[in-house]
This record gives sequence, structure tokens and C-alpha cells, in this order.
Amino acid sequence: MKHDLIILGGGPAGLAAAIAAYDAGLKDILIVERDKELGGILNQCIHNGFGLHTFSEELTGPEYAARFIEGVKAREIPYLLNTMALHVSRDKMVTLINRTDGIQTVEAKAIIFAMGCRERSRGALNIPGYRPAGIYSAGTAQRLVNIEGFLPGREVVILGSGDIGLIMARRLTLEGAKVKVVAELMPYSGGLKRNIVQCLDDYGIPLKLSHTVVDIRGKKRVEGVTIAAVDANNRPIPGTEEDYTCDTLLLSCGLIPENELSREMGVAINPVTNGPTVNESLETSIPGVFAAGNVLHVHDLVDFVSEEAAAAGRAAAAYVRQGDAKRHEIPVRFEGGVRYTVPSTIDPSFVQDAVTVRFRVGSVMKNRIVSVWMDGERAQKKRRQIMAPGEMEEIKLTRAQFDAHPALSELLIRIEEA
Repeated sequence: MKHDLIILGGGPAGLAAAIAAYDAGLKDILIVERDKELGGILNQCIHNGFGLHTFSEELTGPEYAARFIEGVKAREIPYLLNTMALHVSRDKMVTLINRTDGIQTVEAKAIIFAMGCRERSRGALNIPGYRPAGIYSAGTAQRLVNIEGFLPGREVVILGSGDIGLIMARRLTLEGAKVKVVAELMPYSGGLKRNIVQCLDDYGIPLKLSHTVVDIRGKKRVEGVTIAAVDANNRPIPGTEEDYTCDTLLLSCGLIPENELSREMGVAINPVTNGPTVNESLETSIPGVFAAGNVLHVHDLVDFVSEEAAAAGRAAAAYVRQGDAKRHEIPVRFEGGVRYTVPSTIDPSFVQDAVTVRFRVGSVMKNRIVSVWMDGERAQKKRRQIMAPGEMEEIKLTRAQFDAHPALSELLIRIEEA
């Protein structure tokens, strides 16, 4: 079996990519989703706040997903549910497995990775103490409460201030649980400022920065945890321990892009994002293989996931029509506290109207200027009152700016003092 485009993942990224590719003229598309329904993680995100950028209205996660699911069905784009991708070869042969068809191999002219991300587990955090029941990732707790109708516990401590953890602090409070504290290892929150206000401050839940869990008590079930302040090297400071009785510990300690298939295929991975390195077309180091959404880098807002995935869908459609093209890659360099950029390289000849460069900073910064330098000349600057690692930044580079530098050899994004 052959398809022009195979999209791995039927969440918000995969759905947006499929619709955009179809509307760009590519009709032979297959979406592969391992869950029993399309929509991905949005199906369990019943809180509102989605769609403000995309639809100019506030939607819940399922409502936002439904808009794109309806778009896929209206275009009659085929999709496989309950289907796992086992392997993707460099020549774009995708090995799939499901209960109905068993193992099958499907060939593609182009592939879009849209597998999303997973949560960091307790095993990756090295928290000392017993291993009792009552320790959940925040996303697992969200599914238990919102889909299964099961309350994980009555007295809760949350480690990590990622957005899912912040949202679950509010959700559990509304369901009658007592969230005693949110402890964050870093000196800043990993979530959006609005979630700190709406999910913690509004409910009187304390947030302790530069703190971590140093002990878990309880054998059959969690009975309590001990948190402590940490120093500049993230080592617990003796004498700062605080004990909390609780029956549940939620972990919201970061997300890891699902790139096992990408690595196995030989795609180059960015060590900072743990996602593929891509060019302005969101094409990976293997021609015809694209990536978008949280499999590429972890996003704050699903609206940006959809926007990015739509760009990948259009680029994949163009690749299928035109095939491999000769490229002149210009690396995107960065200084002044930028941790990474997406994309990592840009070929100006492939920029249509504009290209969006997204990045994150490594620490909280106030009163700064984000400058774009092209061959030593400042092409753009943007003043930012505050930037934080938990919130993604972006800059749009226009085709006109590239045309003004026809022999461009160096592109630098730098954060400077205002």
C-alpha cells in the first residue's frame, strides 16, 4: 500500500497538518493514531482557554479538537485508529500494527511526525523514599478525573509547576481534594503566568520555588512527603525540610517529545528540545520527513501547535509535488540567554511570506530587546518587558527582510539589555 503522505499522530498537530496538506492540493493522506479516537491529549483537557488565537473564542480541549476532527471528516481524509507505528525506515516504509490487519507495511512519499510527548516519570527523577501507591503523573491524574471519573486522592502534594500540574491543582480542588502545596525545583515556574494566577492564587494554594521532594513515606499507600529548599546546584539544603501528610503525590516535572521512531530512523535530534532539528519548512535532516507540535518541541498553547503543524502540512504537500530540491541552509545562531530556536536553519528561497522562529529563554529576564541580525546588520528588534522559560517567544522574519540581504550568510538572534 502506498500513500503520498502519512501522518503519525491524530492529535491537534496531526489533524491540523492533514487539513493543511489537503487544502494545499494533496489528497492521498493517511493519519495513524494509536488511541481509540482522534483528538489526542485534548480529549481529557476539559478546562477552557483553548482556541483564542485560532478561532478568536474560548473553547475546551474536546471542543477545540472537534473543530479539526470535523475538518478531517468533511474532507474524507482516511485515518486508522488503535494502530501503532512500530518502525519507520529511511526510505519511508512505515510498519504498522493493529488488531484488525495485524502487521502491515505502508510506503509514503512524505511523512509528518506528530506523536506529541510524554510525561517525565518518577524513575527519571530519582526521588528517594518508598514506592507506595498514590504517586501519579499529572496527566494520568487528569485522565482519571476527567475521563474515568475517579478521584486519585483527598490530600495532595504536587511536585513541579508545569501547566498540567497547575491545572490539576485547580481541578482536584474543585472535586473536593485538598492540594497542600506545589513544589518547584527551579527558581521560576514552568507554567504560564495565567495558570499560576487562575489555578493556584485564586484557590490559596502555595507555590514554593527552589524546593523539591526529598522523601516519600508510606508502604502500601502514600502517607506523607518531605520537601526541602535547594541551593544553586539543586541540592537539598539541610534544615529546610517541611513535612506534609498526604495520600497522593502528583508529578508535573516536564514533558519529553516522543521521538523513539525518529531516532531509530536516523533523524538528527536537538539535545536541548529532545525533538528533531528542522529547517524553515519543518523538514528534518531526512528529506521528505517533517515534524510539528510537541514531538518537535514542547509548546505552551495548542493554538501554536496547530499553526506550526499547518505549516508542516503545506510544506509536505509542496515536497510531494516537487521532490528533493537543492538547498542553501543558513544556521540560526543565538546568544544572550536563548536556549534553542525552531527552526535551526533557514533557506531564504523557501520562505514564502514569512517564517516564524520560536524560542525559549533559559532564565527569567526583564526589560530586554530581542534583536535579529543579518550579516552583522540589525534587521529587526522587539522590546520585551519580561521573558520566562515557561513561556515560548517568537519572531516573524519576512521575505522582504531576506530579499534585502540576498547574499545572507549569517543569521543571529540575540537578547540584549534594553
